[in-house]
Amino acid sequence: MNRQAEAQVNHFPNINFVRAFSLGALFITFIVLQTLSSFARPESLAPLAEKISPSVVNITTSTLVEGRTAPQGIVPEGSPFEDFFREFQDRNNNENGNRPRRSSALGSGFVISEDGYVVTNNHVIEGADEILIEFFNGSELKATVIGTDAKTDIALLKVEAEKALPFVPFGDSDTANVGDWVIAMGNPLGQGFSVSAGIVSARNRALSGSYDDYIQTDAAINRGNSGGPLFNMDGEVIGVNTAILSPNGGSIGIGFSMAANVVQNVVDQLQEFGETRRGWLGVRIQDVTDDIAEAIGLEPVLGALVTSVPEGPAKEAGMEDGDVIISFAGVDVEDTRGLVRQVGYSPVGETVRVVVFRAGETVTLRVTLGRREEAEGAVPAVAAIPDDEQEPETKEILGLTLSGLTDELREQLGMSPEQEGLAVGDVDEMSEAFEKGLRAGDVITEAGQQKIISIPDFEARLEEVKEAGRKSLLLLVRRAGDPRFVALNLSE
Repeated sequence: MNRQAEAQVNHFPNINFVRAFSLGALFITFIVLQTLSSFARPESLAPLAEKISPSVVNITTSTLVEGRTAPQGIVPEGSPFEDFFREFQDRNNNENGNRPRRSSALGSGFVISEDGYVVTNNHVIEGADEILIEFFNGSELKATVIGTDAKTDIALLKVEAEKALPFVPFGDSDTANVGDWVIAMGNPLGQGFSVSAGIVSARNRALSGSYDDYIQTDAAINRGNSGGPLFNMDGEVIGVNTAILSPNGGSIGIGFSMAANVVQNVVDQLQEFGETRRGWLGVRIQDVTDDIAEAIGLEPVLGALVTSVPEGPAKEAGMEDGDVIISFAGVDVEDTRGLVRQVGYSPVGETVRVVVFRAGETVTLRVTLGRREEAEGAVPAVAAIPDDEQEPETKEILGLTLSGLTDELREQLGMSPEQEGLAVGDVDEMSEAFEKGLRAGDVITEAGQQKIISIPDFEARLEEVKEAGRKSLLLLVRRAGDPRFVALNLSE
């Protein structure tokens, strides 16, 4: 072979070396994938369950109730058997002497400190005369209630133990992602300590409360699991098992756990004060819709629209009806739910920066937060109308039959003598106003984000909006005192 040919051959790598390298690479890839798989789903949850089980407790409550009476509704009223059942009921009550009896209920909980603080659901212990905590080793201790919060259904209990108790920490529930593995522990259907596993099915679920932030999971949760912990794979509590969605009362794989970040905030306050102390901004709000955003020139569609500002922190800081809160304490406000939760978690007495969108511009306010628990039930103040009230007239505009408010109308609608605005006498059922929920008896107090007291006021606001090139008119509507904004599209 000549030198040129030999040089050409030497330029190609050895075939056996290539094969060996490829096989080695495949082997390494296989090992890496196996390792990653083991991180994603452990072969067994037994080590983790063994580690965290001692911190989970069963809870038995006892309540003294009045003597048992015969069930009501067994026979229809007026039935010929009614007298027979009434006689039986009277005789049964006389024999038993209407003696009080004890009613028991079961639930779950978990220890969060070595000195005996226990977290559970409020509905597990509500109204109980006696609360008994059973630990994993079979020992039992009586518990006292430190504090409860009905809004998040959380209760904090305390037991006095002779030695340090095993406990579990809270984890950061915000880092829990859909698809993450989780473990639910508790006392389902009174069967004793039990473990079930599943994944995070969904996040940020809302059921009924203003402060709801539920983690949805398919880990089996049944009656008796209430108040028990939902663990991540690090053995941290990321939720408190609270509710299930079920047609028959049993688990169908749709369970809800209150997120740990909400629970820990509540528990810290209950531990320090024995009650919750939530921040209070002092506004009534609603979500911003596409129509409303277009009517006020807000882009993008976000924030919380202020419908009313009663006496309180926001009013003292200069907030007005029609403002859109777009930032609170440096955090963007996506919707009303997010704002309510953020304000509630803020310390009472803290001064925060609140950015609002007003008349096409942003305005920064400094608001010193009050306490929500003290402010609940406050009645919004209303502005007084001028003494020279105009004679009311009636006119149909945008499908609404409007008239000025008179003392008689105010009395009929249950309003204060000082209330101002236009009364809705009728609504065309074919109009957009009817479709968006306006009805006879509603009162319109603002149009185009300006107060109105007469039909000429309304017409002037309508013309101003048209001249500005807006496609809709924003109305502030009150029904039984409750305000809300409605945007009506303007006809050509």
